[in-house]
Amino acid sequence: MSRINTFATIEAAPAAAQPLLQAVKQKFGTVPNLFRLAANSPAGLEGYLSFNGALAKGSLSPQTRERLAIAIAEVNGCSYCLSAHSYIGKNLAKLDDAEIAANRAGHSNDAKADAAVAFAVAVAKARGHVSDADLQAVKAAGYDDAAVVEIVAHVALNTLTNYLNEVGKTEIDFPVVKAG
Repeated sequence: MSRINTFATIEAAPAAAQPLLQAVKQKFGTVPNLFRLAANSPAGLEGYLSFNGALAKGSLSPQTRERLAIAIAEVNGCSYCLSAHSYIGKNLAKLDDAEIAANRAGHSNDAKADAAVAFAVAVAKARGHVSDADLQAVKAAGYDDAAVVEIVAHVALNTLTNYLNEVGKTEIDFPVVKAG
């Protein structure tokens, strides 16, 4: 059971959060528990949705964004996000089981994506204090400064939801994948 209120319906959420939840429902066909929980703070929910929407316009592919989300959920031990992004990765981004397993281990079976995932894991584990070699490796794989900024932003975005779900003990509403 969640430790923070998870609104059962859109109408039960604060008025300012309701249009945001309606937009989530329109996009996904449902409102996952993460959004129901985040709706306790309409500003927090809006901030997350805006940040996520902005990053979706960036240079990283949807597949790489899911790879990063899976890797960071594993690093942070967030089973909710690992479950959600494993499902999204497999069903929407079309990542196979071997790729998801590699992502959970901080890698990718795609050479270029491997550099992004490894760099994101280094950023998360070192809390941003990466080495020159870490930065050189991701750049050598073909990621420019803008992409490096986006990778770091994805680490921050995913850490936000990982922490929120861990603090709230959000009930998992995807096929369950336990963080190792």
